[in-house]
Amino acid sequence: MSLFITFEGPEGSGKTTQIRLLENFLKACEFAILVTREPGGTRIGNAIRAIVLDANHTEMSPRAEVLLFNAARAQIVDEVIRPALSNGRIVLCDRYADSTLAYQGYGHGQDLAWLRRIINFATAGLQPDLTIFLNIDPDEGLGRKQSGAAEEWNRMEQKALAFHQTVRQGYLQLAAAEPARWLVVDATQSIEAIHATIQQRVALLLATGLGRKG
Repeated sequence: MSLFITFEGPEGSGKTTQIRLLENFLKACEFAILVTREPGGTRIGNAIRAIVLDANHTEMSPRAEVLLFNAARAQIVDEVIRPALSNGRIVLCDRYADSTLAYQGYGHGQDLAWLRRIINFATAGLQPDLTIFLNIDPDEGLGRKQSGAAEEWNRMEQKALAFHQTVRQGYLQLAAAEPARWLVVDATQSIEAIHATIQQRVALLLATGLGRKG
């Protein structure tokens, strides 16, 4: 049995930390794990990431964003994610298709129905078994990211706070529409408490055999 688990959340919500903790937990349980991210995860995807997140590319249109993100997505699905799932691995991905709906759909006001068509083409219909949304006020999340200085401030992060607030509300609407697939976690809790909630949900999926077969 394999599982495809994606992590979503505002900037600075703690996705990287929680992915690492879940990876360690699953490895301790002797599961084969693949950790990757969007955009990126492949040579082509990393090249697209450098373009789409470059803070100097302020003129980039929302439609160009959609196409670039989904080009990277198509590559990682075909080259990395589907093969790993076919080999019985658990795939943990930092962002996936819901990011397009939240950022370019709700955030930039692009038509959700069209976005879903583009996403379906890019992913060939591949959906996560579980999507974990780390819920935090964007003002707090961006403050965390700025103070952390782990990475350069990218083009998406420098957008206005109102944009990030709209994106967060978009995520919450997506989660409310598919409660069986989403786990919404209060990301203002301690790292340990967040991990415990995620671990419990993933353990339940594994115990009940709700992942994909083969």
